[in-house]
Amino acid sequence: MKRLGLAALLALPMMQGCASHSTDANEVGVLTRKFTLLGEKGVQPETYAPGATYFFFPPFSTDWTTFETKLQNLRMRAKGAGEEGRTDDIEFKTVDGNDIAVDVTVSWRVDPSKAPHLVRKVGSTTREVENRLVGPAARALVRDALNVLRSEDFYTADKRFAAAEKARKLLEDALGSEGIIVEQVIPHEHRFNPEYETVIRDKKLAEQTAEKLRSQAQAALEEAKRNLETAKGTVSQKIAQAQGELEQTKLAADAELVRANNEATAILKEAEAKSKGIAKENEALAGAGGRTMVKLRIAEALMGKQLLFMPTGKGGTTLQTVDMNQILSQYAVSKSGAQASSSGE
Repeated sequence: MKRLGLAALLALPMMQGCASHSTDANEVGVLTRKFTLLGEKGVQPETYAPGATYFFFPPFSTDWTTFETKLQNLRMRAKGAGEEGRTDDIEFKTVDGNDIAVDVTVSWRVDPSKAPHLVRKVGSTTREVENRLVGPAARALVRDALNVLRSEDFYTADKRFAAAEKARKLLEDALGSEGIIVEQVIPHEHRFNPEYETVIRDKKLAEQTAEKLRSQAQAALEEAKRNLETAKGTVSQKIAQAQGELEQTKLAADAELVRANNEATAILKEAEAKSKGIAKENEALAGAGGRTMVKLRIAEALMGKQLLFMPTGKGGTTLQTVDMNQILSQYAVSKSGAQASSSGE
């Protein structure tokens, strides 16, 4: 601390013989030597940083120039009601020949590294740089970028801002080497001849109405397509359901046919078996055993019944012997023949 204080005391007489210059927080400085004992005379190539104080020897031998480094907005617009001064908007003809005036803002700033070049070639203040360099270049190049648009294009935001970006690039190419950085070109209001303005507005309104109707028609078409697809899906579902039911009916009918065939086959086989049994029985009854069985059944039928002998011959006084075995044999043969005849039918 003692050494620093001593150095400050020693430097004080020297600083009293020097010129001092300062820069604010948003400024850079440029030194111009009017005469010098050492070095070159004129604008010095160094740029002095913001927010500092600088001392130069000998006193009264230098000029000091500062430029603002913050963003500047060059507004080129028509004056409003009650405002004084000339109208400063950009006037030109559109590519289709209509007169138009456009309000434009150009946002720019000084390139600190090229501040000495601006002092030598343009001016010594930020306003001088704007009035002598940025303004004239902006009016010319922005007009060149916008006058390629048709009148109707100014009602389309995308086309307006595309032309404004083209203007920014033209300004960047033209002013970058001079120490100017162009950040943005912003188009604002535009004004045609009042009668033409009405025609354009009506046309745009008609186009918007037509576009709305086209959108509604497209929406209706899409809705119809969705309804058609829904109907197709419903029909397909019903067809699939009907086909399923048909298949089930076929399967049920096939099962019923198989059951009926099986049942008929069983009945037929049962009838055939019964027929064969009856035939066998008839064969058995046709022989001696059959006749014996018939006799046995007749004997069983006559058992316990009273037999009457009727007289025959003249006067009824003669008794005729009845051969019961012969009667039974004849009855048996007759009975067997009747059974055979009925079974053959």
